[in-house]
Amino acid sequence: MDVTSDPSAPWLIVGLGNPGPEYAMNRHNVGFMVVDLLAERIGGRFKRAGKAQAQVVEGRIGPPGPMNRRVILAKPMSFMNLSGGPVNALKDFYKVPVANIVAIHDELDIDHGTLRLKIGGGDNGHNGLKSMTKAMGSDYHRVRFGIGRPPGRMQVADFVLKDFSATERKELDYFVDRAADAVECLVIEGLERAQGTYNS
Repeated sequence: MDVTSDPSAPWLIVGLGNPGPEYAMNRHNVGFMVVDLLAERIGGRFKRAGKAQAQVVEGRIGPPGPMNRRVILAKPMSFMNLSGGPVNALKDFYKVPVANIVAIHDELDIDHGTLRLKIGGGDNGHNGLKSMTKAMGSDYHRVRFGIGRPPGRMQVADFVLKDFSATERKELDYFVDRAADAVECLVIEGLERAQGTYNS
């Protein structure tokens, strides 16, 4: 379904990450950081989503009028590699078209802080995307937040489950803020406009 064909359909904006304070500042949890900021912007607090293994905030973004969009912000509480089940349950419960789902996630093949927005495609070895695609197909939007490649011989799994470095943290708030702006632009103005503005 084309996202412009039913402007009244809600959007499901999913931050991918792992639950629990020990993971909060991990590179793998940048999706949680972005949806936390979006929730703050709309004045919402996350709550348990019924039977779905997720926390959600419901609200609206965009200016009053035809550009205003109903959104559900979500953080799966299932751990990264099982994200698809909670996301699919939320999709069905809120009646969200797959094309109106946005996954915000860390991306190894992009430099730290760089953004890329797209719809569809492969999972590039990302277990959260792999689980989502298995549950509902690949035709959802992705906001890919670059974290770069691990240094030296560090294993990828170790790298993504480590906190952002002190140097990276100096700019992290700025990059998370920019990613939240990109999500809002995508939902309100469409993918092409968001790509033109935020793909760097």
